[in-house]
Amino acid sequence: MIQLVDVSRTVTSGVGQLTILKPTTLTIARGQSVAITGASGSGKSTLLGLVAGLDSPSAGRILLDGDDITALDEDRLARLRGAKVGIVFQFFHLIPSLTALENVMVPMEIAGRTDARARGQALIDEVGLNGRGHHYPSQLSGGEQQRVALARALANDPPILLADEPTGNLDSATGQQVIDLLLDVNQRHGRTLVLVTHDLELAARADRIIRLKDGHVVNDVVRAEAG
Repeated sequence: MIQLVDVSRTVTSGVGQLTILKPTTLTIARGQSVAITGASGSGKSTLLGLVAGLDSPSAGRILLDGDDITALDEDRLARLRGAKVGIVFQFFHLIPSLTALENVMVPMEIAGRTDARARGQALIDEVGLNGRGHHYPSQLSGGEQQRVALARALANDPPILLADEPTGNLDSATGQQVIDLLLDVNQRHGRTLVLVTHDLELAARADRIIRLKDGHVVNDVVRAEAG
């Protein structure tokens, strides 16, 4: 479960204080798929970054499975994020000097897992890249790189999966394939999925759509068949 309690984010800009996210209270149920939509600058990625613990709120509390991440120091936050949260970014963020398989293994090696190579290969196969694990990111298409990024996000079996515009750099057909993978992981493994997207057609496939405008939640709809 993800809980935001009166969470806001204010930054200093050239014209003074700028509030990117107004006080927001949300609860996302365990296993739910949620699409966060809105125009550029509406606060979508800021909200996701706060849930991920990559940014700190200016006010309010954020709880992941009951753990208040706003009360943790950097070391404990990093450990919790490594165990509970997988993140997929728009720009992949793969390490260019490592193969696809090695990229997937990195989080597991950091966590000290002894089965990193075997599990990494299983994840490479799961996202449809069997036979591509020895290729470097420069040898893979955008869609293949995003599949590697998804496999890496799943490496430590996190209960929460966050995706920030994961189809933003992909053509529509490849983007649909990536969304298929994300929703499949959500449905088969019961992982909570929070997806930021500007594509309303993709958003409509989630259980719930939250729309932001100027840092406010202006619409929050659960699909009838998901409810």
